[in-house]
Amino acid sequence: MRTSWIPMILPLTMLAACGREEVPETLRRPDESGLTHEMIELGEKLEDPYTVENVKKAVARVYPTKAGRVDITPTDLYVRFLPRSEDDFERLQALGLNLVDHPMDYRIVREGDYYHDPSINEEEITWQYAVVPHDFVFPEDIFHELLDECYISENDPVTRSSGEIDWEAVEREAYLLTGNGDLYAGFSGTRADEDVFPSGRITVEDPEANGGKPFGLAGVMVSCNSFVKFATAYTDRDGYYRMDKRFVSKPRYRLVFKNEAGFSIGMNLVLVPASVSTLGTGSPEGIDYHVDSQSEAKLYRRSVVNNAAYDYLARCASSDLDLTAPPKDLRLWIFKGMGSSSTVMFHHGAFLQDNSLVQKYLGNYFSLLKMFLPDITVGTSDRETYADIYCAVVHEMSHASHYAKVGNRYWSHFIDYVIRSFVTEGREAYGTGTGAGAGYCEIGEMWAYFMESTLYQDRYGGGMPTFGTSFWFFPQVFRYLYERGLSRSDILRSLKEDVTSRDDLKDELIRLYPEWEATIDQVFNRYCR
Repeated sequence: MRTSWIPMILPLTMLAACGREEVPETLRRPDESGLTHEMIELGEKLEDPYTVENVKKAVARVYPTKAGRVDITPTDLYVRFLPRSEDDFERLQALGLNLVDHPMDYRIVREGDYYHDPSINEEEITWQYAVVPHDFVFPEDIFHELLDECYISENDPVTRSSGEIDWEAVEREAYLLTGNGDLYAGFSGTRADEDVFPSGRITVEDPEANGGKPFGLAGVMVSCNSFVKFATAYTDRDGYYRMDKRFVSKPRYRLVFKNEAGFSIGMNLVLVPASVSTLGTGSPEGIDYHVDSQSEAKLYRRSVVNNAAYDYLARCASSDLDLTAPPKDLRLWIFKGMGSSSTVMFHHGAFLQDNSLVQKYLGNYFSLLKMFLPDITVGTSDRETYADIYCAVVHEMSHASHYAKVGNRYWSHFIDYVIRSFVTEGREAYGTGTGAGAGYCEIGEMWAYFMESTLYQDRYGGGMPTFGTSFWFFPQVFRYLYERGLSRSDILRSLKEDVTSRDDLKDELIRLYPEWEATIDQVFNRYCR
């Protein structure tokens, strides 16, 4: 926790209530006219060209002599679910469903990042729309409604492989006969390349690294759809993606911050695990998109947090820093209205020893926090640059590596100390180091500040920063040992579940590295007397 947990959680509760290269000069930019990152505004209901009935009509028009011989049966079902809890939501996701929070057969008057059905209480999860296989087995205890039976030719390999039907021509005809010709890519007179799958590159810029050249937005999901036809792909480490379906229409593109490396970034208006940033309508050939500090602020923050977390996880590899990696399914929340960050690991089961203390302090918000549990929170109110946000993220990810070694019992003591220090002492950060459990905080913060300093130097060069050296604990101990030859992996190896004080830490370091005993004695005598 980079600063006190309580200053973090108070703004949280208020919010809950209410390969690198230059960016090309010409990008295949999406249509951003009318694009916002607030709530989607729906217009008129449209007729879906992919319903079984409309595909049959399109086949009859394109192939009047074959229509009776082509078997058009549902390949997919267009449905909506009403999850009653986050557990319901996660169960649906675990079934492989690509859930969106708005209907797919309405005209979008104003684009946005989220939608909440006006018939659903704002504190509850809204309707979730999905396209599922025709033989999908629905969970019996999650309410759903069937909206349409659909035919998507790519999902019918037997019929598609026959070669008798030009399904792209049928698809185009279906758009025209349903009155959706303006959404067809060739309607303006340009020719859609039927052999091209949507592909492109998403990049983000850190002006202080790599000469300001862009980095790929790594491991993030790119999703596109036209009505009920969906395709998704993850970007590679350099930001490139390629979909597995062709489109004759102009798809809507979105970034879904559920990273392939095993973490997600929330939240939108409703507290769901992965935020979405809408990019607008683009070519069926794909889009390129570049994010920098002048981009929409939510998208920029999400992109920087995404890459910082992705880079940290990559560096945990045995071929690099050889660190214990944070646990999978890590949940990060970003809050622009606060400066504090924390690694509370609630989603993975860590919690305060005395829940009544938190319950008394947070009141009605306690149940909300228990329902939508973050692991890491990143406060960005005082962090505008890539480097500033990067520091906060790698600090908290370093805590998460420590957590992966020591588990929930240790971490609950850590959080308990921090909140008690604030409640009983009125301190903004870490107390005075004298209360019960102070050793947990001391060891954890020494490690995280040390890692923040070294990773900053790795990325940006220059002298090593001195993050965290103004507090009552001493990350200088680890820096001293590191500069004399102990690796970061060696140091993390000493942070075991029973290392809960500076004396424990010293003893464990000497036990692991007896040849370093004199140096270890020297640095502890210098800083920790």
